[in-house]
Amino acid sequence: MISAQEKLSASNKDLKFVCVGLDPDINKFPSHLRSISNPILEFNSHIIEATQEFAAAYKLNFAFYEREGISGFETLKKTIELIPDDILVIADAKRGDIGNSSRMYAKSVYEFFNCDAVTVNPYMGEDSISPFLEYHEKLNFILVLTSNPGANDFEKLKLEDGSFVFQKVCRKVEMINKNKNCGIVFGATRLNELEDNFELFKTLPVLLPGVGAQGGDMNGIVNVFKKNKKSDFLINVSRSILYKSAKKDFAEAAGNELKSMNDIIQKLFNS
Repeated sequence: MISAQEKLSASNKDLKFVCVGLDPDINKFPSHLRSISNPILEFNSHIIEATQEFAAAYKLNFAFYEREGISGFETLKKTIELIPDDILVIADAKRGDIGNSSRMYAKSVYEFFNCDAVTVNPYMGEDSISPFLEYHEKLNFILVLTSNPGANDFEKLKLEDGSFVFQKVCRKVEMINKNKNCGIVFGATRLNELEDNFELFKTLPVLLPGVGAQGGDMNGIVNVFKKNKKSDFLINVSRSILYKSAKKDFAEAAGNELKSMNDIIQKLFNS
């Protein structure tokens, strides 16, 4: 079995940094798919087939599947099974609870769905994270500074010592990363904060959502990582790839868009 760390390292070594977000919205599907029995699985299968050559990872936001109830969970599992074994699969579930509850979430993500990684909410403390860290061959991307405007409500609160909450979280993640199976989530829309706080996570893989529809600057992000000689990161892109076309060529268009992003990133790294 290839570990999550090995999958990420292999992709990054090949200068693949774009994580495809499989967040299916039926309302944005091409019309010819909407009348079939399982349009989400059909859509996902075509997207995976068209993008797997260039994808560094796939991230599945559980909310887009859970909304369909039991059938949604079945589609989620079948979608994961379609992804090639050597490509990192991230469960964007933002789990995190106390004690045995968190342990059950970890079992679900890693043993039932067989994902390689998960996003974890740290705001109930270390004991809400620790069950995930027992899976040494997996990667746990812990929320540090997210891309949404509401991140200012708590993550960017300034503490008495002058630091921000998100900085405390980042330092804590470094402390608990004894098995080298922690990473962080840092919003791609937070370019200034990314550059200013780089020293806090030099040893941690970084997942960066928010490029594309949310306005994150892909070129700026790549240049920050290149300047700091760090290559273990993933830029998540969902809507800009998935819905590049609303016609029958949607999968081909998605593949071309991803290849174009890869080409841009590789040129930046090689310049």
